[in-house]
Amino acid sequence: MKIEHLAIWADDIELLRNFYVKYFGMTANEVYINEKKGFRSYFLSFDDEDTRLEIMSQGKKTDSLPNQMKGLAHFAISLGSEEKVLALTKQLHNDGYCILSHPRYTGDGYFESAFADPEGNYVELTV
Repeated sequence: MKIEHLAIWADDIELLRNFYVKYFGMTANEVYINEKKGFRSYFLSFDDEDTRLEIMSQGKKTDSLPNQMKGLAHFAISLGSEEKVLALTKQLHNDGYCILSHPRYTGDGYFESAFADPEGNYVELTV
């Protein structure tokens, strides 16, 4: 297992992307846009590291999202396979933890689920 990525809500993801590219030498993927939700994001990487930084913005606010989305949003733990995501999600559910997002493929191609840890932090489980 490893920390796959940390995600940060930002008002201006272009500004934040340029900052991390300029000062930390990170590279960014192409922007991901979900027009329906008004969601945009970049994944930033160091050349020799697997752990990434996701910077996100949400143009349209919804009832399920806080009005002031800024700062750390979630972190993701890579388990290595869909079967492990399914099994751990089931175990966490059976042990009484709140499942925030059941296992699924996301619009940008990830297989993931999400749960709330004992302090209520949003944690994603990915392949």
